[in-house]
Parts: sequence; structure tokens; C-alpha cells
Amino acid sequence: MPKIDVQAESDAVFVVTIADGDDQTTHRVTVPSAFADGLVGEAGSREELVRLSFEFLLEREPKESILREFDITVIARYFPEYEDELRGRLRA
Repeated sequence: MPKIDVQAESDAVFVVTIADGDDQTTHRVTVPSAFADGLVGEAGSREELVRLSFEFLLEREPKESILREFDITVIARYFPEYEDELRGRLRA
């Protein structure tokens, strides 16, 4: 699995770098408060939510296919199982 680095730009915006050897991609992700609170609650941080979301995506597509800038809620449009699976990962 490639290395995933998550840096908070603000409470709701994160910059994610995915590195696989010398090859890397950078992504800017917005995490709405209501969405994060609904998934994370007391189980973890928003950074953890973003990191686990990218792990989820990388299990399904190459890093080059992940949008460079997006709202995290769009993941469920492409992968309907996303929210249920993330809830399980956050509890683990």
C-alpha cells in the first residue's frame, strides 16, 4: 500500500499526498462538519477519516484515478458501500 500523508489546511480542508516510491499524487479534500460528525463521532479524528477514506479508495482504484480536488461525500456516489465500510474501519 502506498504511503498516505494527511495534512489539515483547516478544520474542513485536507491536503493528501500519496507516495509510491518516487511517484506521488496530491489531493485536496473538503470534509463537511455534519458528514464528519456523523461518521467519526468520538471514534476518531477527521484526519483519520480522510486517511481511511484514501485507503478505501486505493483498494479500488489507482492513485492517479482519484480526483485531485473533491468533497469527501462524493465517494459514496461512486462506491455505495463507502459509509458503511468506513464506520466499521473507524470502530476497529
